[in-house]
Amino acid sequence: MLAYVATKEQFLDDAPEIHDIVQRAVEGHLGIRISSRSSEYASWQNSLGNAMFHALHTPDIPSDAGVAIEYRLHGRRQRIDFMVSGRDRAGTAHIVLIELKQWSEVAPSPLRECIRTYVGGSLRDMAHPSWQAWSYSTLLRDFYEVVNETPIAINPCAYLHNCSDDAVVRHAQNAEILDRAPVFLKHERQDLQQFISEHIATGDATDTLRTIEGSRMHPSKQLVAAVSSMLKGNDEFVLIDEQKVAFEQIMERVRNIAPTTRGVIVVQGGPGTGKSVIAVNALVRLLEEGYNARYVTKNAAPRAVYRAKLKGTRSQREITNLFVGSDGFVGAAPESFDVLLVDEAHRLTKLSGLYRNLGEHQIAEIIHSSRVAVFFLDEDQHVTWRDIGTADEIIDCALLEGASIDQLELTAQFRCAGSDEYLHWVDNVLGLGTAQVVDLSSTEYDIRILESPDAVRDAIIEKNNEGGTSRMLAGYCWEWISRNDPNAYDIDIPGSNFAMRWNLQSDGSAWMISPTSINEVGCIHTCQGLEGDYMGVLIGPDLRVHDGVLTGNPDGRARTDQSLRGFKKALNEGVPGAQDRADALIRKTYRTLLTRGARGTFIYCTDPAVRDLLRASLDVAHLHSPTKTHR
Repeated sequence: MLAYVATKEQFLDDAPEIHDIVQRAVEGHLGIRISSRSSEYASWQNSLGNAMFHALHTPDIPSDAGVAIEYRLHGRRQRIDFMVSGRDRAGTAHIVLIELKQWSEVAPSPLRECIRTYVGGSLRDMAHPSWQAWSYSTLLRDFYEVVNETPIAINPCAYLHNCSDDAVVRHAQNAEILDRAPVFLKHERQDLQQFISEHIATGDATDTLRTIEGSRMHPSKQLVAAVSSMLKGNDEFVLIDEQKVAFEQIMERVRNIAPTTRGVIVVQGGPGTGKSVIAVNALVRLLEEGYNARYVTKNAAPRAVYRAKLKGTRSQREITNLFVGSDGFVGAAPESFDVLLVDEAHRLTKLSGLYRNLGEHQIAEIIHSSRVAVFFLDEDQHVTWRDIGTADEIIDCALLEGASIDQLELTAQFRCAGSDEYLHWVDNVLGLGTAQVVDLSSTEYDIRILESPDAVRDAIIEKNNEGGTSRMLAGYCWEWISRNDPNAYDIDIPGSNFAMRWNLQSDGSAWMISPTSINEVGCIHTCQGLEGDYMGVLIGPDLRVHDGVLTGNPDGRARTDQSLRGFKKALNEGVPGAQDRADALIRKTYRTLLTRGARGTFIYCTDPAVRDLLRASLDVAHLHSPTKTHR
């Protein structure tokens, strides 16, 4: 949706008041109110009225070239800062897409294609501006039908008009993305002008911009071919038994939904039942059949891992825009997408954005934004205070939108060596099950309660050397000090030789599958929805024994943990059930951690009483072999 669109000549005339003009256009056309006291309003003054005014103030760029400001991508919250349109010397339509940043101070980031800069008064890891520009350009190429049919060439770049730090911005680790979308700094205005004029030789009086505005959303043939080839022969995404049935049921419902109605499908299943495998297969099949579909998750980790697993080592074009976060549907137009496949739907929240100040309700926004929304969830994997994803909540939102409702259930699980007994034991010992009798006497799942964290670490390293997909996990009971001091160890357990760091450094959201991540400890946020061969789990002081049962202890969580943010406020205000809810969230967190291993789980408990209770529970379940309990 176009907010401001004009010729270059008109933009130059508007420049002195462009901040006010764009403010009114964004509210009038996009329905978004921007305060005159906000940083965004100030950025319009500086980036548009100053930086881009001078950048376009050259006869080398045609006066009738098109200019668009704050173009909202179809169905998304994101907006493209600035676009210039026209034709090259051969007559081909071009758009130069410019990501504008006011950053003046930047620092290297350990994350690939990221930069650290000050946001909200603190130093944060942010996507490299060139990556942002390139990702927007790929979305236009991959889903705007007119871009490929016309064709229209998209030329992304970034302009950091207050920044001179060439060493950080053009660091060698960003070489690939800089090749796709060059960056221009404070002293490089003439280079930006040359980049624009190379692609825009003659103006088009905004015709190309308006053509894109009216484009039908449809996956490009190149994108469909690339994704289809990635899935074929990839054993990790093969559908098994009831997964195949559920997949076909979803496809049947999508194909047969009436043109004037919306549909909601709720797919429930426990750990290892194949929810993610179904979602990824459905994404590919839907794209093949011409649907405008996306895979959606709240957490970045599943998106990063499934992108990487699909792409593998091959050189096909990136598929980043197919895997999106759940906070991008605020204010989206109705039915912007044909199908949204929402994995880990139990993690959805009410509010969106970095500061959780956007939107009203993620479930409602997703349903509103799609013709069919498919939610995959396991209500026993709520792990933060803000999680609201339940079947009842989804159904309530569906009814308000007048959507049809279908419910599917997956019961056969293929994780934990296919051991339903182990999953029942986990649920029982954590007080989350139905207290059914569990018999582990014949299980092939490798369950070990070890005496020291060193023993767990060494065993996991040994298993990882055999298969490459074993990792260390822990409850969030240790401060994340290595975030600001890379030489510090976060998890340093007294009385042992154990000292390791938390995840989310150089490996980013793909920590679970990075070859180097065996040297770090993962948390709930980088492992939920994923799995490996063997998992070593450190149970910290946030789980304790009370009256003979395991209970959550919020005081045992690290201060840097955000999962229980809101609990203390609710407790102080006397909100009924606040303590019980925090207790359940902690136990559900460990349920998730203890069910990430496909072949085995090795456990160390900082509290001997917790260790003894787990061992006693395994004895009752007839897991007597010393080689398995490792007493």
